[in-house]
Order: sequence, then C-alpha cells, then structure tokens
Amino acid sequence: MQSYPVGDTPLVPVGSHCILELYDCPTHLLNNPVFIRQALQEAAKVAKSTLLNEVSHHFEPYGVTALALLAESHISIHTWPEYGYIAVDIFTCGEHAEPENACKYLVQTFQASKHVLMKLPRGKLPPQVQKKLEESLSLATSER
Repeated sequence: MQSYPVGDTPLVPVGSHCILELYDCPTHLLNNPVFIRQALQEAAKVAKSTLLNEVSHHFEPYGVTALALLAESHISIHTWPEYGYIAVDIFTCGEHAEPENACKYLVQTFQASKHVLMKLPRGKLPPQVQKKLEESLSLATSER
C-alpha cells in the first residue's frame, strides 16, 4: 500500500543513504560503549540531524551495536574489535541533513586507517537514473 496518490509519485530522491566501512581502527575504541554512544550523538549533530532516541548493546566478550533514531531516519554503528572493523549506516531524509559530514567525523573519531564510503539516493528516481544505478550495483528489481 502506498500513502500517496499514484499520479503524485515524486521523481526525485527522498533521502540519502551512506554506507561506511571503517578498517584498522584501534580495538579499545571499538569495545567502549560510552565512547561509541558519544560518537553517535556527535555524528547526529554533525549531520545536522535531530536526535530523538538512542540505544546500544555491548556484546560479550566484545563488540558494540549502537543506534540513533533521528527525525530524519537513523544512524547505526556495529563494531568488531577483533577485526578493527566498524560498519556504519546513515540514512537521512530531507534536504537539510548532511550525512557525509557525519561519515567524515566518524572516520576521524575512530581513527580508521582505511575506509570506504558508498552513497545511494533513496526514493523514486527518473527511470534512466534508476536503470544506471541498478546496473552499477548489479541489482535486479521486481515490480509489485
């Protein structure tokens, strides 16, 4: 079910989705839930987003998952201290948010020696753009 009239489907992205991979981070940072929650809160500020709530979990023997619920969507951080690796997901809607700035902040804060940032538009795109995106990601879509 859709929440808008069929003829009014926007042909523009509704948001931006950043997927950030951080490598070779110091282990002590990746297993510190207090540090990670502070980084999450600051990342929301740097992204010019509105933090609504947050939750985190410290795994035994190590690893942390933290999630920030934003008015604009979310930021999630998942750490694997044993590998020096962090998976970050930032999805923001609207035009005022700056998720790429939050990504830059997290690269520096977690002292990553290597990182990969993938940015995807979210929402309905013009057909030619959607086709190029699908081809570049080697994805197939299904219409319902």
